[in-house]
Amino acid sequence: MQENFYPKTQAKIQEYLKEKVFPGVCYAIIDHEKMIHKHFGYASVIPKKRVMTEETLFDVASLTKVVCTTTMILKLMEQGVIEIDQPLKKYLPAFGDESITLRHLLTHTADIVTYIPNRDQLNQQELMQAYLTLRAGDNLGKVVKYTDAGTILLGFMLEAIFQKPVTTIFKEEIFEPLKMTNSQFPPLDTYYSIAATEDTLCGQTHDPKARVLAEHAGNAGLFTNLADLLKFTLMYLNEGQLPDGRTFLQRETIAKLYQDQTPSKEGKRSLGWDLRYGFLFHTGYTGTFLCIDPKLQQAFIFLSNRVHPYDFRQEYLAKRDELIAIYLKEKEMIIQTSL
Repeated sequence: MQENFYPKTQAKIQEYLKEKVFPGVCYAIIDHEKMIHKHFGYASVIPKKRVMTEETLFDVASLTKVVCTTTMILKLMEQGVIEIDQPLKKYLPAFGDESITLRHLLTHTADIVTYIPNRDQLNQQELMQAYLTLRAGDNLGKVVKYTDAGTILLGFMLEAIFQKPVTTIFKEEIFEPLKMTNSQFPPLDTYYSIAATEDTLCGQTHDPKARVLAEHAGNAGLFTNLADLLKFTLMYLNEGQLPDGRTFLQRETIAKLYQDQTPSKEGKRSLGWDLRYGFLFHTGYTGTFLCIDPKLQQAFIFLSNRVHPYDFRQEYLAKRDELIAIYLKEKEMIIQTSL
């Protein structure tokens, strides 16, 4: 059955492995009660070859935005602690711009002018202070412009609300209730096999901003594996319900994520999530993506170390989009045959 389950998608992944688009991969495909999860290739090829395992941890880069930061925002919305059309400054008084709302940040419509002089020379406190001085551009609320700054600022807001580092909030409020026992932020438990990223970087955050912000980063820095992302994804497919019957997110919250939440309603962005394919989608720079469709009970989790040892971004993006197109065709075929 496994070979006949999304066969073209699986064949394309094998083709990319042979072409060395990425050294190694872990993936899972879910369609109603059917599921496969597989791993192939290498966690690193230099300075020495290490075989990929199903437990291997990946630096999932911007998947941190949806797994962690967006999830916390949704929970606080449900609890009535925050309202998404209120200015960020209401919850983060240290932020200067009064015009940027939580909706703008969650949908990447704040048009934030993100340039920070000498950014890579700043220490943690200097970089945090610099982010608090950012301003909206002239297209506030009008255009989608993807940035890391939005979730970095939302992370600062979470810290102001909880009065603790944002990575601690994620551990206590998300990983523990979802039993995501492998998920962590640097410094990592060296017991784990870790997929390398660029050059020989291994166990340190690939994103330079998140590496400096460390425990205060809401945009990147999560290291997790297939097993934990399956727990997260299954929570979404179960409309926010956990295996023990507890509610993690309300059904209504997940249903609303299918709606375009940009101010124009034409930006194909939900709260945190990308809606370009009509379901919940997000990518990570390091070679990762999540496709989750709770309505149709389908999902595709993809984890690769494509930036190791070299980053051929444009080539990878073309290959990734080709893979997703094949997956979408097979996804649609299964829907049609079940009608």
